Amino acid sequence: MKNFWTNYFQGVIKVTIKGAGTERFLNDCSRNQIVVWNVRKDNNQAISFFIRFKDVQAIRHIVRKNECKCYFQKRIGLPFLYKKSLRNSGFIIGLGIFLFSILLLSNMVWGIEIKGATPQTEHLIKKELDRIGVKIGKIQFFVEKPDIIQKKLTDGIDEITWVGVELTGTTYHLNVVEKTSPNKEKLFSPQHIVAKKKAVISKMFVEEGKPMVMVNEHVKKGQILVSGLIGSEKNQKKVPARGEIFGETWYKSTVTVPLNTGFQVYSGKDNRKHYIRLGSLQIPIWGFNQEKLDSFELEEDTRYVKFLNWSLPIAYVKEIFRENEEITRSYSVDQAIDKGIEMGKIDVKQKIGEDGEIISQKVLHHSKENGKVKLEILYKTNENIVKTTPIVQGD
Repeated sequence: MKNFWTNYFQGVIKVTIKGAGTERFLNDCSRNQIVVWNVRKDNNQAISFFIRFKDVQAIRHIVRKNECKCYFQKRIGLPFLYKKSLRNSGFIIGLGIFLFSILLLSNMVWGIEIKGATPQTEHLIKKELDRIGVKIGKIQFFVEKPDIIQKKLTDGIDEITWVGVELTGTTYHLNVVEKTSPNKEKLFSPQHIVAKKKAVISKMFVEEGKPMVMVNEHVKKGQILVSGLIGSEKNQKKVPARGEIFGETWYKSTVTVPLNTGFQVYSGKDNRKHYIRLGSLQIPIWGFNQEKLDSFELEEDTRYVKFLNWSLPIAYVKEIFRENEEITRSYSVDQAIDKGIEMGKIDVKQKIGEDGEIISQKVLHHSKENGKVKLEILYKTNENIVKTTPIVQGD
């Protein structure tokens, strides 16, 4: 049929005419601009063809002017389907409710599986998930994206090192890596404790072995602090020397601080736009009469509608335009010196470890050139200077 799918939405009717003057009937249809197609003649001298639903009234006027009889045999198209659905409205409503229920249930959270966690940590994770809104029965469109859930869990629970979050169908799968407290290594072989760097002893605690130095004593790198040889020379015994020895050490840092630094920050203003995406077509639904931002960063959140295990080509899209602006931070020379001292502290702290501390600092030299302040800073610290070395034959 010519243009069948186009005419299907308007309605198509199959017409049969019988009697004398069937050819004249078709000519009258043509003169009245009634489109006919698939014209066929059967053995009973009847002619059948198709017309558009909107031409029914016009063709009835032509029937009255001719001697042939007209029969409407078949009705095809959307208007007639709509009338049938009204006669079966209960079935259509039930089917609609059923499909809507399946669609709704396919986009809800129905399971949370946690792997790799102890029962205590799993309980903490479930409490945190409940706090941030990840719970069974909640619609997925109102739940944070997996990467955001992962960050909130890692930041909110001290007992875990890492957690992987993945949404599969209607179930969230969490793979957890817990923090483990490393067991202190048990030393069974004889050894000395030596200084790992030049220092002044500030604190000593010896568990086993013979102390060779005292508090406030200067020591050199490699000097024995606690000997693993105890007893007299005739009755000497080798033991694994153990203990904690802290010493005052010194670090020199060179830091450069620019007096003027430009960088971008968020102003706190944003525009939000909402779409319904159908395939490649985006239909705007909210937020399109807002003031345009001159400079912004775009963040897009796309949530696809699911039906059972399939993702439909239908999605809810939220675009967030965050306004940013470039600002210049300026320091005076004194402020740059203070900032440089803090920067140097961060570097030194990484070297002395968590159990070390910075006692004092002194700026040895500073200079200003090319819009920057260059500093040389001496830091006095207190850190663990213990290093072990095995006892070999001849010690």
